[in-house]
Amino acid sequence: MPPPPQTPTQSHPLPYILPLTATARTLHHSLQWSDHKEPPIRALILLTALASTTALHAQDTRTVTEPILPPVCTTLTAQLHSPLPEVDEQKLDTARIQQALDHCRQGHAVALRTGGSQNTFLSGPLELRAGVTLFIDKGTTLLASRDPALYATVPGKCGILSDEGHFCKPLLSAQHIAGAAIMGDGTIDGRGGSKLLGSNTTWWDLAEQARTGPRQQVPRILVTDYADDFTLYRITLKNSPNFHVVYNHGNGFTVWGLKIDTPKRLARNTDGVDPGGSKNITITHSFIRTGDDNIAIKGGEPVTNMTVAHNHFYYGHGMSIGSETQGGVSKIHVSDLSLDGPDSGIRIKSMGTRGGLVHDVLYDDICIRNSPRPIDLTSAYAANGPVKGNSPPTFRDITLRNVRISGGGKILFDAYDQDHRLGVRLDNVLLTDSPTAYTYTVNFADITLGPGPTNLQIPTTNDSTVTGQPSNATPTSCTEKFIPFPTTN
Repeated sequence: MPPPPQTPTQSHPLPYILPLTATARTLHHSLQWSDHKEPPIRALILLTALASTTALHAQDTRTVTEPILPPVCTTLTAQLHSPLPEVDEQKLDTARIQQALDHCRQGHAVALRTGGSQNTFLSGPLELRAGVTLFIDKGTTLLASRDPALYATVPGKCGILSDEGHFCKPLLSAQHIAGAAIMGDGTIDGRGGSKLLGSNTTWWDLAEQARTGPRQQVPRILVTDYADDFTLYRITLKNSPNFHVVYNHGNGFTVWGLKIDTPKRLARNTDGVDPGGSKNITITHSFIRTGDDNIAIKGGEPVTNMTVAHNHFYYGHGMSIGSETQGGVSKIHVSDLSLDGPDSGIRIKSMGTRGGLVHDVLYDDICIRNSPRPIDLTSAYAANGPVKGNSPPTFRDITLRNVRISGGGKILFDAYDQDHRLGVRLDNVLLTDSPTAYTYTVNFADITLGPGPTNLQIPTTNDSTVTGQPSNATPTSCTEKFIPFPTTN
């Protein structure tokens, strides 16, 4: 059987990942983990041989390679079929899945697989275990129960509006463990748009109601806390009631081949992947479209050494840092990213009540089209509290390199005040259509152009400076980067 997923060798940290060549990527996606079989060893050896040996500079200090499915300790067979009839909504698989996870040896996987026409597991909250992988096979769906009582940490407090605290468990949690993983070509569906049992209200309805009232008490799909060396591989997540993935207080988080597929509208607060208070993070070869931030780096506590490479984002609120930055965000490298139709593209957001230092951030080889705010760097984010306060943000050492933008929109270089400024370099940042399709908000910003050409026509308003002269050039094509969202399971 294949070896367990590789754990980065901390004694020999190398700051790069190995991207797949086109041939290797085609082979990789053609591999199918068929029923009761692991990936063929010969194919995996060939895949490794085809991997590019070109080192990609990254900020994650680990050596990150494509994960491999470990041997299976237990196979569970589906007993339900989607779409799930109402009569089956009480036929929970929670106990048997949890028991399998509890008794699986480290370095092994619990496999969820179809059984004939049965393709669905129904579950309430599950706790992942150290060194154990939850594997969801192609064609198999893990459905979240629509019963709020199963998630409630206090009886009656989940599935309501309340500002008293947080009262809903996530569907999947990993707490104070190392080496856990979720893998497979199957799907985890949080059912955010489905009516709660005994109610005409959905999880997303509660989120909409919370715009003008107390906070919605709803679950998330995956929340980890102090879960080092955690892996998400090839899984599809969809329709989370709230954030899809939260990674807090961890060292070593690998996301490879993830798909997040949730509606653009009426799915409020459904962030894709939110790392917070963590380090050594890589998100790669993934596809994300959702109702809020595609990625949001939460800097309430320090976040550092993060690589986001070879990804495709669609609708959503963009590649975001913030809004909380008071703990500091540093050593972030985003490269080879397409942003196709997001509300914001490259985004750093904070405000005077939750701000801190964001620095040493590089965006390289980025394609953005049809975004109302393709570059959105602002200290006036008002959605999470007053703009002015006693914790103002500072953004400096921010570099945008090899960025191509089309479709018009508003460009913001919007710092907090004279003492809390924005320092940004634009190196080969090009608008590929009419410059009159863009407007600017520029406050307390120090902008350097070059060495590559930049054709943005940036005004020097409100104590702002521009060093260097705008110039034009023929941009590298983005045609191959804008690809359709892949078919989900």
